Amino acid sequence: MEKLKVGIAGLGRSGWNIHCHWISLLPEMYKIVAVCDPDEKRRKEAEEKFNCKSYDNYEDLIKDKNVEIVIVATLSSLHAEHTIKALKAGKHVICEKPMSTNLKDADKMIKTAKETEKILTVFQNKRYAPDFQKVKEIVDSGILGRIVLIKMLWHNFGRRWDWQTLKKYGGGTLNNTGPHIIDQALQFIPEKEEIEIFCHMEKTLTLGDTEDHVKIILKSKNSPMLDIEITSSCCYPQENWLVMGTNGGLKGTFSELKWKYFNPKDLPEMKVDEKPTSDRSYNKEDIPWKEEQIWKISSEDLNFPLNFYKDFFETIRNNKPLKITPESVRRVMWVIEKCHKIAGI
Repeated sequence: MEKLKVGIAGLGRSGWNIHCHWISLLPEMYKIVAVCDPDEKRRKEAEEKFNCKSYDNYEDLIKDKNVEIVIVATLSSLHAEHTIKALKAGKHVICEKPMSTNLKDADKMIKTAKETEKILTVFQNKRYAPDFQKVKEIVDSGILGRIVLIKMLWHNFGRRWDWQTLKKYGGGTLNNTGPHIIDQALQFIPEKEEIEIFCHMEKTLTLGDTEDHVKIILKSKNSPMLDIEITSSCCYPQENWLVMGTNGGLKGTFSELKWKYFNPKDLPEMKVDEKPTSDRSYNKEDIPWKEEQIWKISSEDLNFPLNFYKDFFETIRNNKPLKITPESVRRVMWVIEKCHKIAGI
């Protein structure tokens, strides 16, 4: 089957280290035919490695008739503009996160994709992350009972001083890291449910003018509370996952998860007793836990970003449904915009 011919705009951390890297591992599906970057050294590096054309101007890249798909990995503040231009030039688009820097632009992107009849997706690759997939599987199985709370913690300690710490480029932890963890959190909340949001953000260690400490709580009527922390000011990082349910719970990291649960039928029937306890103690009982469950990431699991590109190939070449739709990512942008307004940052 014919390879997808790709043009990559931006050869920085995402464009080079992520998109160029992973696409090069799927030579039967993708071919990098052109790149675009203002840095001549980076362009020459790409030319030598991929035997492709290079441009220092974005407009020239999207005019290239050999390019079918444009990967927009430019500054966050340019994602919407560059995506819309590529769609209007007749290209399919994979847009890096954040989808845009505001909800209005995200809607323009979705509208343009429909008008041009081109496929637009956003690189929310963490929806494929093996730890998230396993947590979702266990939660959906029902063995933990009604889920009361899901804590999602991305803790770190350190300063940043690059362009992603500046507001003028669409930087900040909420825009940089937030789209990944918020996108995962929203998979636990049905699409049409109304969501209440609490958000607190601070500038702590960053040298830029944006936030680097974010706390978000999402709650809807028929879903568990989602408690999200993304911070650069935690020198004692906690585990990434903590799930509380009425029949059990789960905890763990990106690479290892543990969970335990019990069958409510195995507990004796009890009723509220208003009489004092005989020994003045609190109520207690032995819970018949099943604790043998554990999951560890495998070497194969580490290649999970490949699944994003494989699914996108199937959408373009075999008309399979798009797995990560721009409409689903619009929810992420809605939460981010609400958080900015609530926190005033």
